[in-house]
Amino acid sequence: MTSTPVNEKILALVTPMVADLQLDLYDLEFNGGILKITVDTPAGSDGGVTLDKLALITRLLNREFEHNDPIPGNYTLEVSSPGLERTLRTPAHFQREIGKTVAIRLREVLDGARRLQGVLIAADATTATIRLDDAALTERVVPLALVDRARTVFDWSPAPKPGKAPAKKPGAPRSGASTTKNAVGKLASGPSDELDFPIAHEEATA
Repeated sequence: MTSTPVNEKILALVTPMVADLQLDLYDLEFNGGILKITVDTPAGSDGGVTLDKLALITRLLNREFEHNDPIPGNYTLEVSSPGLERTLRTPAHFQREIGKTVAIRLREVLDGARRLQGVLIAADATTATIRLDDAALTERVVPLALVDRARTVFDWSPAPKPGKAPAKKPGAPRSGASTTKNAVGKLASGPSDELDFPIAHEEATA
């Protein structure tokens, strides 16, 4: 997250609230009048964030923001979990997902390819190492500065039955909730749509 006075105020309000609920602040982005807060269970936890907990966080943040008003003017608050297929925007995101299959689109061609998919086997502050899905299991070191978009890839196919080919399932949407602050400061509930955005190369906020 880019450091600005508004972002720092938001972070100071959100971080302790999320920690009190035994969750991690996975991502925080304020852009174009939309404040997007993504929370997750701690790494290694069984299960994800429940809809009830997302609704609770949304209510608590609404109350806190109405009292402290860290954002001038109108804005939309979106609270969600990363989902099974999650966007990777920061070095910490890549480090958290080591061992997962990832799909990466680069800003420019690297070693003859602009799109890569394979298992993320290592990551640090500046690079990610991918074992490609090719016959040779080629390992490719990717500078994070060249990554345009990246996400984990979840295998939606059920375990195959004897004599039957595995069936494919459509991807499930990310769960979340949103509220909008209007001109008179009221909050109205509404659905939240998953946004797609370029990778950010700052260190993760949590």
